Amino acid sequence: MRPSNAQGLGARLFVGLQYLLPQHALSNAMFWLTQRRWPVVVHGVVRLYARLFRVDLSEAAEPDPLVYASFNAFFTRALKPGARPWTTATDAIGCPVDGRVSQAGLIDGDRLIQAKGHDYPLAALLGGNHDLAARFRGGLFATLYLSPRDYHRIHLPLAGRLSATIQVPGRLFSVNPTTVARVPGLFARNERVICLFETSVGAMAVILVGAIFVGSIETVWGGRLTPPRARAVSVREAGADGPRLERGDELGRFNMGSTVILLFPAGAARWEPSLTSGAVVRCGERIGRVSGDQAGR
Repeated sequence: MRPSNAQGLGARLFVGLQYLLPQHALSNAMFWLTQRRWPVVVHGVVRLYARLFRVDLSEAAEPDPLVYASFNAFFTRALKPGARPWTTATDAIGCPVDGRVSQAGLIDGDRLIQAKGHDYPLAALLGGNHDLAARFRGGLFATLYLSPRDYHRIHLPLAGRLSATIQVPGRLFSVNPTTVARVPGLFARNERVICLFETSVGAMAVILVGAIFVGSIETVWGGRLTPPRARAVSVREAGADGPRLERGDELGRFNMGSTVILLFPAGAARWEPSLTSGAVVRCGERIGRVSGDQAGR
């Protein structure tokens, strides 16, 4: 058998197994394990993980792997001041995470590209909310994948006021490229937290997509949202006094890694030409610009 055929069979088995696994039970168990304060075990795991995934601890606020009390404390580590300088251009949209671009571009009517040969409905991504989907129809999207070695805090791409947090229940498929290419509508099937902001260019959605072994998603205003797992779509309106965050402020974090999807309305912004599938991105760098007279507001 040729290597390419063997790799294809391995990928199919890997994805097929995920349909059978108790995804939520495994993720809950991972959440429990990552919170344990077992110094000998934690320090050994942290050092092994950093070596296997080539984590650059020199840029961490605490570079000593023996200081972290739990694996989750290491995984959600802060960076040194200045490690991710934020773009200062008044019209800039900053990258919210370290990661790699899965897909980015125009929302084709109400369809988003997931991978080659796969797209999915905008309304499905937004928890079945067709009125909300109408605000982003024909706009921009960017899907950013965070690998195990990446910094896992999420920052605001553009200043705005929180208008709502929507928690959508779902599956927990892996979000690595192999699975994304083979599970139809994956991002609209996995559980996710949709953070809606009102900005100088209108609505902006920052969507935190859960995945297998993602033990928890949390935001700076709502704390830990998962677990417990949602059983139905939950909408928390922020109201007129919703928190305002500036560009670059921390928004939340994954307690284990996953994917962030950004949405902007039609005509609100444009992506940088470099924001293409497979491109490596760093938190704070400019990935787009707001349009026309909206700059600097």
